[in-house]
Amino acid sequence: MNILKKVMPILIVFALIAVIVVVFLGRAKEQQMLTVYEGNLKQLPVEIKLGHYQDTQCGMPVEQLEDSCQVNAPDGKTWFFDDVGCMALWIENKAFINEAKIWVYSRDTNKWIDARSAWYSRTDDTPMRYGFGAYTKQQEGFIDFETMTLKMLRGENMTDPYVRRELLGNH
Repeated sequence: MNILKKVMPILIVFALIAVIVVVFLGRAKEQQMLTVYEGNLKQLPVEIKLGHYQDTQCGMPVEQLEDSCQVNAPDGKTWFFDDVGCMALWIENKAFINEAKIWVYSRDTNKWIDARSAWYSRTDDTPMRYGFGAYTKQQEGFIDFETMTLKMLRGENMTDPYVRRELLGNH
């Protein structure tokens, strides 16, 4: 009986630790984010399950289709981004930059469109606050893909207070 009194607290502690480990491992598997999808040889947009894909550049989960972006490499790999600005920063030095198919979810059609032929607003409220919302049709003040990419690489986006003031005035 004496041995049981001494061993029982240790057994309880081990049991509790085992339960905690099982719970944490189960949750880690359940919430595991996907950053790269493989096997997309046709380079078509991948259907995004919100909250399941992680932005390759900033690490944030893709929580909305609007403003999200995908890069499809010729080898069938697809990377995901919650904001087109993140994609512009990430793809800059990739060897496959010219062969990649880039998709962005447009604000005016709510569909995946070719990011290189999209037009970009500079003042939309996007997930990372860069401001580049994608549209199928050109409007006054919109810029093309190359200009958007250049402005992202230069830091000329809505996260810069001087650029923000220039684009929005004193708002």
